Amino acid sequence: YCSAPPHTLPGMICIIFISTGCGNKTIDKSLSSIMKEVYKGIDKDEIPALENVKVTSKNQTYYLGDIDVPYKEALASEPKMSSVAHSVVLVRLNSANDADKMKKAIKEKIDPRKWVCVGVDEKNVLVASKGDLVILVMDNTYSSKIRDNFLNLE
Repeated sequence: YCSAPPHTLPGMICIIFISTGCGNKTIDKSLSSIMKEVYKGIDKDEIPALENVKVTSKNQTYYLGDIDVPYKEALASEPKMSSVAHSVVLVRLNSANDADKMKKAIKEKIDPRKWVCVGVDEKNVLVASKGDLVILVMDNTYSSKIRDNFLNLE
């Protein structure tokens, strides 16, 4: 709560603080452009050809687990044709206030062996949030790099 008049320095600081949402800044980019950014610094030859798939109610369990947290939209990035255990899913929430609930639900419900023949070690299943976005990364080599790229988005 700020009681300082808006035309004073303390008032302006209050306005800036309130409008930035305490560091939970919304990223106003499309999920597909964010997806490109999270792969920065990773050689394209290191991960097989990927395709983005819109997450819907019909495929949600495969990409996010059997979660029950509502969200605006989600996009998954997985190999087109491969038995490589790799998945990145971006979720835009209805509210940044749901981020912790969504992260917990995904972590509890996702199957790191969903590819049947291959899987991701539990330590490489990472879920993070930034503002109203949540990312799920499952990859035995690049999980930390992709998560860090996400957390450094502006």
